[in-house]
Amino acid sequence: MPFLPPFIPPTFHADPDSALAQVRTIYAQQIGHLREAMQRFVAGESLPGRVRACYPYVRIQTDTVMRQAVLENAGLSYGFVAGAGVFETTLSRPDLYGNYYLEQFRLLQQNHGVQLEVGTSNEPIPIHFSFAEHDHIEGNLPPARRMMMRDLFDLPDLELMDDGIANGTIRFAPGQPHPLSLFTASRVDYSLHRLRHYTGSAPDWFQNFVLFTNYQFYIDEFVKLGHEEMSRPDSEYLAFVEPGNVVTRRVGLPREPVDAFGAAPPRLPQMPAYHLIRPGHSGITMVNIGVGPSNAKNITDHVAVLRPHAWMMLGHCAGLRNSQQLGDYVLAHGYVREDHVLDEELPLWVPIPALAEIQVALEQAVADVTQCQGADLKRIMRTGTVASTDNRNWELLPGNEPQRRFSQSRAVALDMESATIAANGFRFRVPYGTLLCVSDKPLHGEIKLPGMANTFYRERVDQHLRIGMRAIEILRSQGSQRLHSRKLRSFDEVAFQ
Repeated sequence: MPFLPPFIPPTFHADPDSALAQVRTIYAQQIGHLREAMQRFVAGESLPGRVRACYPYVRIQTDTVMRQAVLENAGLSYGFVAGAGVFETTLSRPDLYGNYYLEQFRLLQQNHGVQLEVGTSNEPIPIHFSFAEHDHIEGNLPPARRMMMRDLFDLPDLELMDDGIANGTIRFAPGQPHPLSLFTASRVDYSLHRLRHYTGSAPDWFQNFVLFTNYQFYIDEFVKLGHEEMSRPDSEYLAFVEPGNVVTRRVGLPREPVDAFGAAPPRLPQMPAYHLIRPGHSGITMVNIGVGPSNAKNITDHVAVLRPHAWMMLGHCAGLRNSQQLGDYVLAHGYVREDHVLDEELPLWVPIPALAEIQVALEQAVADVTQCQGADLKRIMRTGTVASTDNRNWELLPGNEPQRRFSQSRAVALDMESATIAANGFRFRVPYGTLLCVSDKPLHGEIKLPGMANTFYRERVDQHLRIGMRAIEILRSQGSQRLHSRKLRSFDEVAFQ
């Protein structure tokens, strides 16, 4: 017999706040049951059976495809279901997602006028996902007892974590509820743990606007700007967080208990993340993803579960046109996908559109920071197609085949990450954009050499980063709801943003 916590029956709620409170109650009970059982197991006790706890769920049932006439929600691309039927999703970490869940619940209730059913699902919580932020319990177990965990606790089940919902490939049996969210609770937890591993940051620190870069120079400048903000008593930012959860509070603000847990790691993680904290997670996170489409896919697979308002790529590229100069900017309005890492999940015949809100913000940010307008702006920034390849030495291939393809596509720049980040933004319904800086022109004999590269980095990195941060200021001022474009939503879409 499984060892379960006391059963909490489903409840029905017309008030989103009470629905969220019930989610919190169920989650706390289930997680508490797992943690207590694990502590007993580590202490050497015999448990009364196989331990199981399950995620809470939220469910709605509608009888019509019609929505309530709620004017304030009329322009939103999310917050409603596609038709009549039963829709549900499992939920995790209400401490982290509380405000997000509350907004989704409110929109569902307003748009459909139905009650929200909250209960305990049949989706098990893997024991590894129950550990608190600073728990390392399994490492304290002897090997023989660690092997026993498999018999006594639920471990992560990859069949519950695939991306069939996001990919649009999931098929439903008759009578099976349809999803409310792109991600199941265990898929969310999986990515939250991966983010800790790859970025050296607790997911709680991530902000709703994310910058990705492929060079450490940008991170060095972001760190410098972050500490400058913390020295200003009037800064709009509250804290700056570095890998290892090392927190620097704005001057005049007291330290908080969580700050004591921070410690710089002995070596940087694979894709270190840095966070300028603003109220309501409205600040800026910057991640050095390194080089290549595999890293770009990996990090965006996991950041996506945080449901950011936008992510953008700021990096270097090869300029493909003779008219370009080193240091010029490229604003991507289309992508050639030769990265290959998403071909199975997002076929090449799927177009990746430019998003007007992001494009306008990036172009305005370039103008604001460089103080260039009109023809002067066109001289330093070109809008065009960016090609991304998984072959760093594409220019050495015989026969000039890549060059011919890039010419046929009208590409103006080439890198290894931008198309991946944009395509995964499209796949996961996260608004995306790309602003690159030309650092070499291999087709025209201007390849990167150490001295030339160092001069280029000194002259352009600070300006490029400030452009990205200015674009985020512009997007933030417009309101996050406007960002979530209908271009990213299918005609049979989940309700959650």
